[in-house]
Amino acid sequence: PLCRAADRRIARHIRDLIEGDRQQQRPAAEPRRRKSRLDAGMTRQGLEGLGVDDVDFAILENIGNLVCPAEFDTGSSKNAMILSVPEGDDKPLKYPLMFSICDVLLINKIDVLPYFDFDLEACKKYVRRLNPNMKIIPISARTGEGIDEWADWLRTQIREWNEQ
Repeated sequence: PLCRAADRRIARHIRDLIEGDRQQQRPAAEPRRRKSRLDAGMTRQGLEGLGVDDVDFAILENIGNLVCPAEFDTGSSKNAMILSVPEGDDKPLKYPLMFSICDVLLINKIDVLPYFDFDLEACKKYVRRLNPNMKIIPISARTGEGIDEWADWLRTQIREWNEQ
């Protein structure tokens, strides 16, 4: 839902998709292949396979827990992380490495804040201790709240990258 919501606002930038983990979509008869991590070489190979001479923006989705994705260089120039309200506001304290390496934090499912014991300001404070420069964007993929700010952040990163 999050990518679809952002796609509507940045659709002109999106051409192709590389999926790092298709295990959920595999046919039942297909053998299970477990991937332990996505690294920069795998990212490069995937991008080269697409032919990226005219691409200035690619999203690499590295699904995993809050430890492993932070420990490996995926070859990305910027790192975004999604923290869902039901996961709890204490995740920055439990997984400091992940929160210290990201450029932007999307706090998703803010539409359900009233139903969970999640202190948004405390979470922001924990994050700022680890990474004072991280952009924090509260969002709701369901309602669309914050998605424009996320899309604006992406457009700014694309523009700044192209100006280098």
